[in-house]
Amino acid sequence: MLRIVFMGTPQFSVPTLSELIGAGHDVVAVYSQPPRPAGRGMSETKSPVQQFAEAAQIPVFTPKSLKTPEAQAQFRAHDADVAVVVAYGLLLPQAILDAPREGCFNLHASLLPRWRGAAPIQRAIMAGDAASGAMVMKMDIGLDTGPVCLAERMELGADITAGVLHDALSLTGAQLVVRAMAALERGSLIFTPQASQGVTYAAKIDKAEAKIDFTRSAHEVHNRVRGLSPFPGAWFEMTMGEKAERVKVLASSLSGAPVVGGAAAGTVINGDLWVACGDGKAVRLVTVQRAGKSAMDAGSFVRGASGARGASGLVGLKLG
Repeated sequence: MLRIVFMGTPQFSVPTLSELIGAGHDVVAVYSQPPRPAGRGMSETKSPVQQFAEAAQIPVFTPKSLKTPEAQAQFRAHDADVAVVVAYGLLLPQAILDAPREGCFNLHASLLPRWRGAAPIQRAIMAGDAASGAMVMKMDIGLDTGPVCLAERMELGADITAGVLHDALSLTGAQLVVRAMAALERGSLIFTPQASQGVTYAAKIDKAEAKIDFTRSAHEVHNRVRGLSPFPGAWFEMTMGEKAERVKVLASSLSGAPVVGGAAAGTVINGDLWVACGDGKAVRLVTVQRAGKSAMDAGSFVRGASGARGASGLVGLKLG
C-alpha cells in the first residue's frame, strides 16, 4: 500500500482517484483547483475531483499556487510516498516534485512525445491522427518531458469525437495508473526516456478556432468538428432572413459524399445537409445545435430551418 497525494480537477481525473482508492492505497490528501463560478447563477462550484474526494472523506486542498513556502511546507507534511497527477491544472515547482519519496507521476492523454501540453485529445483528432493513447510518466520540471513508465495505445476511428476519446482514455488511464503504482510498490517499474523526435505541442484551444472554415478540405473540416465535439463545439453562421444565426456542429461525416460540382465552399448542396468544401469535396453535418435549442439530427434541422427560410429550403444557402 502506497501513501498517495492525488492531484486532479475535472471529471477526467475522477476514475483514477476512484481506482487508486479501490486498489487499497492510502490517499492521504487530494489537491484540486479552487471552486469557480459556474452555471446560470454563477455560484461557486467545487470541481468533480473535490466533490468525489469529499464524499470519500479525504481531506481536500485547493491552493491557488504551490509556489509559496507555506503551500510547499503543507504539501511535505503529507509525508507521501508518491503524488499522482491527472489534469490538475497547476504547474508543480521543483520543491513539490521533490517532496514525495518516489516522486510525482502524471497520467497524460497522448502518445508522448506527441502532443505535450494542455489539449492533447482535441489536437490529436483535429490533426487527423490515426491513434492516440494514455501514458504514465514520472514528472520533471519540463512540460510533459519526463520518462514514460507505462503506455496504452488506442486506434482512432474515422468519426470518433473528442468527447468519446476523452471518456475512453479516462477509464483506460485509470487502470494504467493503478498498474504503474503496483509496479512501483514492487520495485519493478521501468522508466523509458521520451524520444527526441516527433515532439509536438497541444496548445490550449482558442475560441477563434471553433468557427468552421469551409474553404479548407472536407477532411480538415470533419476533423475540426470531431476534435471540438462536444465542447466548445465547432460552429458556422447562416443567415435566416435578416438575422445571422450561429449553429454548432456536434457530428459530421465523409462517408458517401456526393459530387460537389462547381459549388462554392460553404454552400449546402442537397437536402441531407452536405456542404461543399474548399477541395471540391463535401462534408455532411450530421448532428447540429441551434442557439438555445437541443442537439438535433440533420433532417430535423433542415425541416425547421427550411420552414423559417421559405420554399427554397437550404439548398444553395452559403454557410459561413
